[in-house]
Amino acid sequence: MPRKFKSGEWVKVKGKLISPKMQVIQYVPKKDSIFGLVDNDSYLECVWYKNGERKSKVFHQNRLIKIIETGGLLNTFTTNSKLSLT
Repeated sequence: MPRKFKSGEWVKVKGKLISPKMQVIQYVPKKDSIFGLVDNDSYLECVWYKNGERKSKVFHQNRLIKIIETGGLLNTFTTNSKLSLT
């Protein structure tokens, strides 16, 4: 099965409205319990942050969809505060 994603791409779980925005880390080998074969091209390790805590999980690539949204995992808001001498 061909690989659908690259490291660093943004993905979400298909069919879930409240699925977190995750970043693909890498493909991981997973052994099939029935046949005993190792699959190197179907399972992805993804990472996301919730309440400042890093979470990681392995997903099958067919359960994920690519999202166009760019940016970091953590939302940071910067304000330009200007000092006034008057």
